[in-house]
Amino acid sequence: MTFFYILLAIIGGFFALTIGMQLLIRYKSAALKGKPAPDLGGRPGKIIQKGKAALFYFYSPSCGACAAMTPAVKALSKSNEGVFPVDISSDMAVARKFGVMATPTLVVVKNRVIEQILIGPQPTASLAGYLS
Repeated sequence: MTFFYILLAIIGGFFALTIGMQLLIRYKSAALKGKPAPDLGGRPGKIIQKGKAALFYFYSPSCGACAAMTPAVKALSKSNEGVFPVDISSDMAVARKFGVMATPTLVVVKNRVIEQILIGPQPTASLAGYLS
C-alpha cells in the first residue's frame, strides 16, 4: 500500500510540474505583448522598422505539432514579404530575442510592437489573417 502512495505522489508531482511549466510559458509570453519588437538585422529588421506587419513562425524539425503548420507557413512566406519561418534549431538567436520557449509559436508584430503571441498549433486557414 505504501508503494501505491509513493507512485501516486510521483505521478501527481509530474503532472503538477508539467502544468506549472505550461503556465509559466504562457505567462512569460503574455508579458511580451505590447512590448517593442527586438532589433533584428536583414529583411525582417527592415520590415519591422518600416512599421509593416510581420508574422514570425518559430518551429523545430523535431516538433510533431509543427509538421502540419510548417508547409503552410513556408508557402505563405513565398507570397508575403512579412512572413518569416524561423527554424529554432539553426537560428536560435532570433527565438531568444523574442523570448520563444516553445514550438510552434507565432509572433505577430505590427507598428514595431509585439501584438500577439500564439503558442501551439493554429489553423492554417487563419495564418494570413494575422497580418491584416
